Parts: sequence; C-alpha cells; structure tokens
Amino acid sequence: MTDAADSANNQPPGYVPPSVWTWDQPSGGTWASINRPISGATHEAALPVGDHPLQLYSMGTPNGQKVTIMLEELLAAGHAGAEYDAWLIDIGKGDQFGSGFVGVNPNSKIPALMDHSTTPPTRLFESGSILFYLAEKFGAFLPTDHHKRAETMNWLMWQMGSAPFVGGGFGHFYAYAPFKIEYAINRYAMEAKRQLHVLDTQLARHQFVAGDDYTIADMAIWPWYGALVLGDAYRGDGYDAQQFLGAGEYENVQRWAEQIAAREPVKRGRIVNRTAEGKLRERHAASDFDRIGAAAGERV
Repeated sequence: MTDAADSANNQPPGYVPPSVWTWDQPSGGTWASINRPISGATHEAALPVGDHPLQLYSMGTPNGQKVTIMLEELLAAGHAGAEYDAWLIDIGKGDQFGSGFVGVNPNSKIPALMDHSTTPPTRLFESGSILFYLAEKFGAFLPTDHHKRAETMNWLMWQMGSAPFVGGGFGHFYAYAPFKIEYAINRYAMEAKRQLHVLDTQLARHQFVAGDDYTIADMAIWPWYGALVLGDAYRGDGYDAQQFLGAGEYENVQRWAEQIAAREPVKRGRIVNRTAEGKLRERHAASDFDRIGAAAGERV
C-alpha cells in the first residue's frame, strides 16, 4: 500500500488506493463507457439474422478486422460457404451488453459469430477461436503438416496474449487515458517495442509470421502490429504511435505489413463494420464493396 506521505507523487496527486475497491469512480478516457465490473446484459435486444449461414456481430476494431479479413480471404479462395452477414455492434453505445449479444458471447466483447449451418447453430466468441473454427471448417489457412500447424498456433496464441499489452496497455495510456502518466506510458511502450522486435526477428527469417505460408496467424497479427507500423493505429491530434515507437526501425515487420495490406481481401475485410466515410457499416453481399468503391472513386 502506498504510504500517505508519498501520495503527492501519485497520479492524480494525493491518490491512495483504498483497502477495498468500489465502483463509485468513473474510469475516464475515451472508452470509459465500455467498462464495468460485472457481466451480463443491461437491456433486452435481439440480434438480427441475415440470409447467410454465418452471422457476424462485430465492430471494425483490430479484433473485429481479424474475422472479416479471414472471411474475405475464404471467399477469394473460392469457399462460397463463407458468405456472411456482418452486423455492427457499436461498443461505444453499449450494444455488446444487449441480451442477444450476451447470449452469443457472455464476455460482451466483439467479435462474435453464429454458424447457422449446424444443428443447433454454433456460437463462437474470442477472435482466435473464430479464426481457428473457420480454418478447420473450410480447410484453409491452417497447415495440415504437424510442425507447420503447431507453429501457426504458436503465433496465433502469441497474438492473443500479447496484443492486450499494446491495446489496453500502450494504446490506452498513450492515446486514450484522460491524462498522461509517464510511468504507464514508458512501461507499455517498452513492452510494445519488445513485441515488435520479437516479430521483426521472426520475419527476418520467414516471409510470413509462421513460415512460408500465409495463415490465420498473419490475419490475427496484422490488424494490430501491421496497422501500428503503417501508422494506422493510435494516431491523432497530438499523438502518433508510429513515430513515438520508432516503428520504421522494424524493417521486416514493415515489409510484411505492406505485403499483407496490398491483398484485396484484406482491403475489403479491414473496412467492414466501420462507420467513417468510405467504410462499410454492415456487409451482406460482395456487391456492398462495389458501392463503397464507386463512392470513393477507387478500388477497395
């Protein structure tokens, strides 16, 4: 416990942790409304269901992009059964706490997927679980060779365990916290750079993260780390994570990130369930991208 005499050095000055934490103080910051210390639904809200067997409920955050990229890659590879409806779950408005969504994912986090091609329908949550399920279902982007498959799963699990330090750690304190805390930013910047170095070292030896094959490991890692080195993450008025972390020094990650970004299914998948101009709020057919591309005056 911090001694009261030292509390002037705390952030905010004078703060001393109580003996027992209680939920009577707002967490503050950009995403404060998505945090609560209890689980479960806050309101009744049924989920919509479209025409396709695969129904995705998500938002175009890095975790959401993993799944839409995978689905678009499957369709591009000729797996017609991967057609899907993607419904926006606006986490800023609390859609993830609706009863229907909680029924699919009791953890109230995007993405969540329902596969209506099975009897009864199969519910899926956690992005890594969804990627693995789809890879097995369609026999794609997950090697069958024992060692290659194990390596792919190693890196998929690496991403699942590492990215919270980049997002909830570095990204939160660097970009979203209500005030800047030097200790927190330094701690998580160090870890973010360590992770980038891990990835850079691996990519110095291989074309893709898990070896010579493009796999679900790349699809999981790219929306987080690829976006970071390309300058598409934690960048705004007064902050630029790409510059702050010296992302340009990770040349192998940069090469890989640009290679993945150039893939047409990735271009499509990364704009689904996003509300900004030129993005796709919902996706129900491949032709939805044609309308976005025409409006933007360029190929998506």
